[in-house]
Amino acid sequence: MEALDPSSSMFILVAAVAGIVLLFIFLYFVPVNLWITAQFSNVRVGIGELIGMRIRKVPPSIIVNSLITATKAGLQLTTNDLETHYMAGGNIPNVIRALISADKANINLTFKQATAIDLAGRDVFEAVQISVNPKVINTPNVAAVAADGIQLIAKARVTVRANIAQLVGGAGEETILARVGEGIVTSIGSAATHKSVLENPDKISKLVLQRGLDAGTAFEILSIDIADIDVGTNIGAKLQIDQASADLKVAEARAEERRAMAVALEQEMKARNVEMRAKVVEAEAEVPKALAEAFRSGRLGVMDYYKMENIQSDTSMRESIANSDTDSKDSSKGKNEKK
Repeated sequence: MEALDPSSSMFILVAAVAGIVLLFIFLYFVPVNLWITAQFSNVRVGIGELIGMRIRKVPPSIIVNSLITATKAGLQLTTNDLETHYMAGGNIPNVIRALISADKANINLTFKQATAIDLAGRDVFEAVQISVNPKVINTPNVAAVAADGIQLIAKARVTVRANIAQLVGGAGEETILARVGEGIVTSIGSAATHKSVLENPDKISKLVLQRGLDAGTAFEILSIDIADIDVGTNIGAKLQIDQASADLKVAEARAEERRAMAVALEQEMKARNVEMRAKVVEAEAEVPKALAEAFRSGRLGVMDYYKMENIQSDTSMRESIANSDTDSKDSSKGKNEKK
């Protein structure tokens, strides 16, 4: 045998590598296995459509497998529908599962509605499941006060079913819980006594259901059951205690104000008394001067002055005698009362 030329062997090696690369590229852009699977599943998908999916960066496996599942379930969909929803950011397998579940449960759900719900950020498959099997939502503890001032703490279980027509644009579970809590507070607050609520808790459920709390939400309320009611604090008595404490503080403040005014008035009267005493002392200081002037001018004699002194002494003596008699009478009266 003749030896191969080195250049020829290199050419053969390069050609083999290039052939392998071209084969992988061909198999990537032309998923023959998917095409064969689709043909055997009676799903008409052309090779050109599969190549177009690769070029548009759409995974052909997701589109083809989802279309096969939908076709086997009796749904009439096209690759264009699924590809459009995928490029819009949707979850195709979840939408297909939701459509199949809705069809089996006789729920009117179109592909357009399912894709709209999915693109709105809601789990359309879970919504269909909730439509078939209603969901129970437990409310947090709701505190309310009856008309007699007793606080009641209630907890409810809300059974809801998904409203397919309201899933796009409808409010969620938070709105349901808020409305139910508001209804419980209103129902307990309108009760005359807390005992009537404890005796008939079903009244709360009836009043809340009559309010149509599921309007504008993505759910339909089937029932509201009061799971538990506990008696809380006596809010009315607490408010009365707080009011009495506030009134006491106001009264004490007013009394302190009056006391301060009385002290101020007392100090003012003491100041006026000192002022008047000073004027009296000043006036008494003028008496010797007036006597001296009367002696010098001859309007007052020495005998007249002595007579005036005698009169003053006699008046002082009479006053002291009168005061001593009054004191003795008061003391005797006190002794008689003690006896």
